[in-house]
Amino acid sequence: MALFNIFKKEKTAGAAVPQHIAIIMDGNGRWAKKRGLPRSAGHAVGAETFRTIATYCKDIGVKYFTVYAFSTENWKRPQDEVNALMDLFRKYLVEAAETMAEKNIAVRVLGDLSVLPEDIQALIRDCDKIADQLEDPAVACLCINYGGRDEIKNAVRAIAQKVQEGALTPEDISEQTITQHLYTAGMPDPDLIIRPSGEIRISNFLLWQSAYAEYYFTDILWPDFKPEDLDRAIEEFHRRSRRFGGV
Repeated sequence: MALFNIFKKEKTAGAAVPQHIAIIMDGNGRWAKKRGLPRSAGHAVGAETFRTIATYCKDIGVKYFTVYAFSTENWKRPQDEVNALMDLFRKYLVEAAETMAEKNIAVRVLGDLSVLPEDIQALIRDCDKIADQLEDPAVACLCINYGGRDEIKNAVRAIAQKVQEGALTPEDISEQTITQHLYTAGMPDPDLIIRPSGEIRISNFLLWQSAYAEYYFTDILWPDFKPEDLDRAIEEFHRRSRRFGGV
């Protein structure tokens, strides 16, 4: 854990860790299958891993931590699995509302929330009210009913509506205009995106925001992902040369 000490020592300088880390939480089902357990058991352990890594990110100075928890395509999964995931979201949001102020971690939920069960929407609103009152918190974002293409589509619709109303002209539309209409408005783009489980694809996650993100892939299944695995990803991040199109 020597690297942890280095991060803690340097975090005030802002140079030791990425400002925004995003993770595609993948491998819960395979983790459970390897152990002869139902997929819901893998999701439960994966939720605990999220708690651990979110807290660790805050401790080492990561300002924004975003995870892909439930995609717009995940509704196609068996109903019992979807129900189990919704129950996990309920449990976590209740816990978040109770602990956000103490931990100074603002929990935000990103995605098309309109189709979520009403009680979950109410819990999200409760979390938003508490998060709005925190002073300079670390931010943990759960992407639920999220899809990168869907996000961009909704942003385009919102911008088109403003053009139709005369509040905006086509010539006024810039990259910043689009950024301001995404679910992540007000947040920096991710510096590092991590995908566990051995899959090497982006799966419709943060398509616009990831234009210059560094990707890190690992065979570790998400429930087995530990703080030291995050350390290794950050070490690799620092070995990359980020030129953003320059020389």
